[in-house]
Amino acid sequence: MNLRQIDFVLAVAEEENFTRAAERCHTVQSALSHQISRLEQEFGTRLFERTSRQVTLTPAGHTFVNHARQVRDAARRLEDEMAAATGEIRGCLRIGCISTLSRLDLPGLLAEYHRRHPQVDVQLALRMSDVLMEELRQQQTDIAFIGVWPGEPVLGLDARLLWEEPLLALLHPQHPLAGCQELTLPQLAQQTLVDWPAGTGPRLQTDMAFAAQGIKRRVTFEVNHAETLVSLVRSGCAVGMVPALGADQHADLLALPVVDGPRRRVYLACHDSPTPAAAALLALVEGYLQAAS
Repeated sequence: MNLRQIDFVLAVAEEENFTRAAERCHTVQSALSHQISRLEQEFGTRLFERTSRQVTLTPAGHTFVNHARQVRDAARRLEDEMAAATGEIRGCLRIGCISTLSRLDLPGLLAEYHRRHPQVDVQLALRMSDVLMEELRQQQTDIAFIGVWPGEPVLGLDARLLWEEPLLALLHPQHPLAGCQELTLPQLAQQTLVDWPAGTGPRLQTDMAFAAQGIKRRVTFEVNHAETLVSLVRSGCAVGMVPALGADQHADLLALPVVDGPRRRVYLACHDSPTPAAAALLALVEGYLQAAS
């Protein structure tokens, strides 16, 4: 068994088609099929069930693929580590990020990262913090910017606190509460509210603040993206809450402090042993924050 054969099996498993897998691996179908047959002979079992219409993994094939992905990732990690030992950072960097990252100019940060490390391919995905933390634990993401309420532990990850900030109430300028200097949670509980879906990390930030004072509220609109939340506030149909450090991005709306309101902590989280590409981004972020402080 060799890495090329592993690549062939993974390609067929993911494409569910020998022709597409061969194209992906830049080889002819006959060569790919021959190598997989040799591998099946070596293990004494079939990895795929082949019919005229589809290609599916056998139980043995599922077992092989699960371990093969680990072997492939380990081999790539070794290649990247050896390159880093000679001063070259390369490979793929999978970044996860919340949609309300306020203090960092992420596009500018990534532009500088690319300038320093042009051999790294960057994949950026916007997701909720609870999803990102699970992807980090499953090693589906290399590094992530997450936001959690102050009482939530970030378990099983190397998490570096970047900052803590309050959430502000975001209102339309013509809202009846627009003339207030600050708001209370009981006042907000009487309004039509927009928030993140129940059970998600961002929703916990507000739920815990209201629960701490024994206040019940009704969330009329549930959304899964920050821009949608802001758009509903802008339409005048709801009141939302946004991180303080990013509130000035909505100059046409009012952002008011909330007495004993929710807060969040923003972390940069990764595995205990980050890849060279991830370690380079960690260093760049730390330098950026030191320069900004």
